[in-house]
Formats: sequence, C-alpha cells, structure tokens
Amino acid sequence: MAPDERLDWGRTAGIGAQHVVAMFGATFVFPLIMGLNANLAIMMSGIATICFLLIVRNKVPSYLGTSASFVGGAAAIYNQGGSPSDVTGAILVSGVILALVGLFIHVAGTGMVNAVLPPVVTGAVVLLIGFNLAPVATSVYMPADYWIALLTMTAVIVMAVGLRGFLGRIAIFLGLIFGYVVSWLADLTLGPITSVTPSSNGEAVEHDRVDWSLVSGADWFGFPDKTTAGAVGWHLPSFSITFTLLVIPAVIALVAENVGHVKAVAEMTGRDLDPEMGRAVGADGVATVIATSIGGSPTTTYAENIGVMATTRVYSTAAYYVAAVTAILLGLVPKFGAIVNATPSAVLGGITLVLYGMIGLLGAKIWKENGVDFGNPVNLVPVAAGLVMGIGLGTDQFFPVTDDFTLGGIAAGTIIIVAGYHLARAIAPAPADGTMLSVGTEGVHHEGGQARPDHEGRHRG
Repeated sequence: MAPDERLDWGRTAGIGAQHVVAMFGATFVFPLIMGLNANLAIMMSGIATICFLLIVRNKVPSYLGTSASFVGGAAAIYNQGGSPSDVTGAILVSGVILALVGLFIHVAGTGMVNAVLPPVVTGAVVLLIGFNLAPVATSVYMPADYWIALLTMTAVIVMAVGLRGFLGRIAIFLGLIFGYVVSWLADLTLGPITSVTPSSNGEAVEHDRVDWSLVSGADWFGFPDKTTAGAVGWHLPSFSITFTLLVIPAVIALVAENVGHVKAVAEMTGRDLDPEMGRAVGADGVATVIATSIGGSPTTTYAENIGVMATTRVYSTAAYYVAAVTAILLGLVPKFGAIVNATPSAVLGGITLVLYGMIGLLGAKIWKENGVDFGNPVNLVPVAAGLVMGIGLGTDQFFPVTDDFTLGGIAAGTIIIVAGYHLARAIAPAPADGTMLSVGTEGVHHEGGQARPDHEGRHRG
C-alpha cells in the first residue's frame, strides 16, 4: 500500500500502534541518557512526526523518534558543567544547521551530499559517535549493579536474535522491561545494593535498584512539569558557542540517517523519492528545532519503523499520523513518565552496551555497503587518526584550542576525519598515490603499482 493510499481506520489504528511500540524503547531511553524528560520527548516526537509528514507532503512515511547521535555531545556538555538547557540549546542550533543542509540539498541536488560527505567520512563519524560513548556505558551506568547490567544485555542479545519478526525488532524495549522486572525482584529477594550511581558523585551508596518514590505523587494526566532543582522537565534552551560545537558533528550522522531512510523507503515503495531528499533532511532539522525549543529531545527517522513497513507492506502515512497522536497522548501522562524516569541505572547500562555498539557498527555498515577500500591511504590515514583522537578523548577529555575554548572527542575527531580526508584527496596525485600502506592491502588490484580511487574514495580495480 503506497504512502498516499488508505486502509480502513481500524487497521490504520492497529498499524499505527505497532509504529509507536517500535519506536518506543529508544525514544525514551535516549532522553534519559541525555538527562532530558522522557515524557516530553515522547510527546514532542509525535508533534515532530506530524511536522515532518507535512513538510515532505506525505510522500515519505516516517516516524521521528529521539536521535542517539547527540548522546555523546550531551555527555560532553555535562562533563564541562553544562545543564539540560545547555544541551537543548546546542541541539537546537544543530537543528537549524540541519534544516539549512536540507535546503541546500533541495536546491543543489543529492549529488552534493556524496561530494562533501562521501561514505568513508559519514561512516567514520557515525562509528565515532557510537564508540566514543563506550565509557558512559561502562563507567556511568554499569557500576550501579554490574550483574543486572549484564543480565539485561544478555536478554537483549537473546531476544534480538531469537525472536522473529516484529518482536525481534523491539528487543531493546523488551530488554528494558526485562531488566526493570529483574531489578524489582532483586530488591525484594536480595535487598538494597551498595554501589556507585550516576547521582552519587563517584561514591558508593546504599540504594534500591528501583526507586518509585516520585511515581505515586505523579498525576495521571497533564503537561510535563517545568524543570526544578530535583527533576528535569520542560524548559527554555540556553546557548553557548562552546557547547554548540560539541554537538554539531551529529548533523553529519543525521544527514546520513535521513538520506538512508529516504532511499530505503524509495526501494520498498518503488518510487523515485530523490526530489524529496532535501525536504526530508530539512524537515528533520525543523522538527528538532521545535522539539528542543521547549526542552524536548532531538529527532531522527527510525530504522525500527522501516522494519514495521517491511513486515506489513503498508506505507500509508495515515498510520504515522495515528502513531504521532498516540505518542502525544502518552506524553500527557506524567505518571507514565515517572515510571520511565525510574528506570534503574544498571538496566540502562545493559541497554547502552548494545545500543552504543550498534550505533558504532552502523558506521562500519555504511563502509561495507559502499565498498570503501581502506587499502587506499586517502581513506585509511585521516579516518584512522580521527577515530583514535575521538574515541581516545571520550566524553570527559577535551582538546584545548585556547585557554577558554576546547573541543570534545566527537568534535575533534570529526574535524580530523572531514578536513583530513579532503586534504588527502586534494594532495593525492591522480591516479592515487602508488605508495600503498601495508595494512589492509590484501585483495586490492593495482594498475602499474597504483590504486585507482573513484569519486567517493573507493577503489576501482
């Protein structure tokens, strides 16, 4: 069923509900990790989805859930003493930039994307964003209870591989529920645990794994509360050039995600959606601006929802409007948000072990699908340097540009990858430098001792 076709409202509502469940886990997990309000994120994801569908003229079915690409930047902002307002302000500026990139693509054509950000670059940045976050999973969340974290991680792996169809695609969500229940049972049978928590400033304290002290007092219906000293809620963003530069690299990942989404939908529906590419990228930028303007989380298109479309073969945008309205209504249930916010840290540790690794490996997937050849030093050298810089710095170390200005790991690594790649392309002889590094050259075909790269930094044998 094509995007502009319609089922009866009963079946449309059922498929819309599937889309809500598919995006549900990641959409509220990532706000928690970024120190934002999960209720607000769910509600604003529905509003963002409606805005997206209107901007793309209902031609690109998509649900806009919370983007994981900004998690590293948010962690870096907090490590520099920033607040949730600083996080949403920096992301809002990135949303404006993404909207402008979408406008540029719409005017200049999709070919400009590969010229400026070829697969070797976009893959490296996506990989950097995921693996840069490894210390957050292992040092921030897991210490609350290592065994619960490992049990949750194992449950996600088993369900992702062992369950079939739709259930397999929501393994993160099911794993989170599993970890939540196991934590509750552990409190009942084993009692409190003494460990480091994200809020204990590095000190081991005695605590229950599941704390519902704020759930009983939460209302059943109402708008999310305003940010207070004790809990983050809706708030106005604040702006800082330093903090903004920490999250801007995520724009590259969002461009790649949205372009990939449009191409996937075009392949499934058999329609040429290239004319909508710029609109889709720009729409995600506009949606991110709207969501973060009141303290919500950044948005992006979701692969989970592509899975629902592939399973049901229903691409009708009406189902996405139903999903969006459902999400808005869920966001207006503060008690639900309080339960989400009480997710044990160790459970988030188990979930993030999988999620952060999956984000990183999506970068490797981009390389593989585009045939990027790391036997070519133009690809190998700048990417290698940028990845080590970005992953080595992590989220708690910063590159000092001046006494008052520093770059986080993702920002510093991205600059090296992007600038280094284009510098290498500019100075490499044509055909490419005949001196090949010994690392990864197996299977590379040479002509006269020289490797021949194509316009996207790949080899042609």
